[in-house]
Amino acid sequence: MTDPTLTGVPVPVPDASDLLAPYDAVLLLSFGGPEAPDEVLPFLRRVTAGRGIPDERLEAVGRHYHLFGGRSPINDQNRSLIAAVEAELAGRDIHLPVLWGNRNSSPFLVDALRDAAQRGLHRLLVVSTSAYSCYSSCRQYRENLADAVTTVQDEGHVVLVDKVGPYAGRPAFVDPNARLVLDALRVHMDVPDAELGLLFVTHSIPDAMDETSGPGDGDGRLYQEQHHRLAMEVTARAASELGRDLPAEVVYCSRSGPPTQPWLEPDVNDRLEELAEEGVTTVVVAPIGFVSDHMEVVYDLDTEARATADRLGLTMTRVPTVGVDPGWVSGLVDLLLERADEARGGPAPTGPGVRPSVCAPGCCPNLRTARPALCGSD
Repeated sequence: MTDPTLTGVPVPVPDASDLLAPYDAVLLLSFGGPEAPDEVLPFLRRVTAGRGIPDERLEAVGRHYHLFGGRSPINDQNRSLIAAVEAELAGRDIHLPVLWGNRNSSPFLVDALRDAAQRGLHRLLVVSTSAYSCYSSCRQYRENLADAVTTVQDEGHVVLVDKVGPYAGRPAFVDPNARLVLDALRVHMDVPDAELGLLFVTHSIPDAMDETSGPGDGDGRLYQEQHHRLAMEVTARAASELGRDLPAEVVYCSRSGPPTQPWLEPDVNDRLEELAEEGVTTVVVAPIGFVSDHMEVVYDLDTEARATADRLGLTMTRVPTVGVDPGWVSGLVDLLLERADEARGGPAPTGPGVRPSVCAPGCCPNLRTARPALCGSD
C-alpha cells in the first residue's frame, strides 16, 4: 500500500486488516518500574537523573517499593494491557504486533525501537500510559521518543513514529472512569449527602509545570483543567443516575521535591483530615490521574491514605483504575484507529476534551533544558 503521508493522497481502506495503515505496529510507551529489590535504586537513579538527589534520599523512597517485594505493579499491568489490546485488535480482524517500551526500566524504549526495526517494523503508532497534558505527562515522553529515534537512526535503522494525543477528555477514558465511580457510589446509597465525600486523585506536579501546561500561546494550567473537567463530568453523570447531590473535588498525591517548591494541593491525606473534622464518615477515592494500579496507587492510596482513613475512623472505598476494563480497552483501540485515519489524510478529531496528535509550538515546555521532542511542531 502506498504511504499516504508521503504522497499526500489519501488511500482507500479496503478491509479490516488495513485499518491501522500506514502503521506496522503499535507501541505502548510507559514509565517503567523495578521488578526485583536490586533494581529499585538503579531505577530511582534513572528517574531522578540530573537532579543531584543523593542515594540516601532515593533509598528512603525505595522503601515504598520494598514493601511490595521490590517490585512495582506497573510492568505487570502493562503486560496485561498489551494482551488485552492484542485480543481486541484480533477480535476486529486487525493483526498488528503490540510492542512495549519504558522510559526508566526494561524493556527500554530505545531497545524496543531497535528491535522493531530489526523485525522490519518501521512505522510505529505510539500510545503512552499517561492521559494528561503537562511536561512530565506528555512532552517528556516526546523527548524520550526523539532521543530513541535519533539513536536507532544513527545506527542505520529506519524508524518513524506518530503518537496518540493526550486522551484524558476522550470518551475512551471518561466513560469507563464514570462507570467505575458510579459502581463504587452505589455501595454507599445509605450514607447521607453531608457525610459522603468524593475525592478524585491525581499525581501532584510542581506549580510551575502546571502553569506552563498546554500550548505555548495559551493560559496554561491545562493539567488542572483536564482533571477538573473529567471530575465534573463523572460527578454530574453519577449525581444524575443516583438522584443525589455529590460533593466532589480534585486532590493530589505523590508530592516530591524540596518543601520550598510549590506543588499542586491539597494532598489527599490532608483533605481526609479536614473531611473527618467536617463530619464526613465515608469517602470514595477515585484515582483518575492513573491508567493502572501502579505504585502511586498501591502505596499512596491503598497504603498511606488507607492508614489515614482508618486512623480517622473514615470508611474509604478506592475506585479501580481503568486498567484492562473492557470499555477502556475498546476505547483505546478506537483511539488507535482514529489516529491511523488521521495519518492516512482523514480529518483530525475536534471537540471538547480533544487534544491534537501533533502538539503545538511551546506546548508543555521543559523548564530546565530545551530539548527536541517528536510528535510536535516545535
